[in-house]
Amino acid sequence: MNLANKLTIFRMALVPVFMLIMLADFKYSLYAAALIFALASFTDFLDGYIARKYNMITNFGKLMDPLADKVLVSAALITMVETGMLSSWIPVIIISREFTISIIRAIAASSGVVIAASKWGKLKTISQIAAILLMLLGVPGGIYVMWLAAILTVYSGYDYIRLNKSIIA
Repeated sequence: MNLANKLTIFRMALVPVFMLIMLADFKYSLYAAALIFALASFTDFLDGYIARKYNMITNFGKLMDPLADKVLVSAALITMVETGMLSSWIPVIIISREFTISIIRAIAASSGVVIAASKWGKLKTISQIAAILLMLLGVPGGIYVMWLAAILTVYSGYDYIRLNKSIIA
């Protein structure tokens, strides 16, 4: 197993650690959770960079890297709802979009078609990570960034469907 794939697995392993810290409710739990989330998010950038730069792209990585991202963001959103930091409608929108696009990607993959990440999909991911971090750190206005992330999530989902309608038709 190469380094890029190990980083993806490490990101997945950080998810329950993040959730436990979020739910532990000690004095600095949100800051500790933000640190874990930031580290996990950084591994997303790092594993992709390493895989491309050192030609370590694998089928495992193509499958697990986006899955790890979805699990991390979904876990963060769900624990934020559980702790009262976030209304449930935003996670419902974001997780529904991720589920829908994952189904479209699976259908495409079964036909031998790989749907690459779009610029809107990448912007969506960056906005989700930023919004989660801002809210965990208690930055005023973080909820507005979360709303923006929800809007970008819906738009990027629309964009994926629009660009790949021949696959789902």
